[in-house]
Amino acid sequence: MAKAGRRAAQRARTGSEPGEAIIVAFMSLASERGIHAIGLGEVAERAGVTLASLRETFPNKFAILVAFNRTIDLAVLAEGPAESDSSARDRLFEVMMRRFDALAPYKPAIRRMARAARCDPALAAILHRLAVRSQRWMLAAAGLRESGLPGRLAAHGAVLVYAEVMATWLNDDDADLGKTMAALDRSLRRGERGVRTLCRVRSLVPGLVARTPRGGEEAAAG
Repeated sequence: MAKAGRRAAQRARTGSEPGEAIIVAFMSLASERGIHAIGLGEVAERAGVTLASLRETFPNKFAILVAFNRTIDLAVLAEGPAESDSSARDRLFEVMMRRFDALAPYKPAIRRMARAARCDPALAAILHRLAVRSQRWMLAAAGLRESGLPGRLAAHGAVLVYAEVMATWLNDDDADLGKTMAALDRSLRRGERGVRTLCRVRSLVPGLVARTPRGGEEAAAG
């Protein structure tokens, strides 16, 4: 799984597309300082492109961040769906670990951004939006394709799980990521129990809704 992250980073460094080099340059700078302190000229210089090429490729720094997120999504999805004969929790575990592996070359930048987001609501909102978008794809890769309200709840739940485990991953420097895997397993088990509770509540809602108008009318009549 770690190979996916290395391949994505290598393609970005050596690819002929200026966007790939720009993404790597931006993330390299993001490992050194906050996003707001990164100048567009610095990004262009480190990427080996002109400012004109940078402007043609990305309208602003946050568009580069969006493109980076998409690159990670694609690296995970390129490995195909998770094993179909395993449980939903195991499939999601596999996909989420793939994502951590794909992010590995950029851990210093992500660590800095995570710290900055704690006191920067605007950055936190952007990162959350990107996380929800990505987790919808991760759920699909795990074979969990619910749409509508259940799908939205599942995506936000996956974001909470991932954010919780990322705190462990950012400080897990072991090659086998044992601490990260243990944290992910615990978090997914808690999430699984929450989903079962939600399903029980959903099964009760139609009956409650059916009874509510009658109860309301009786109360009004009394």
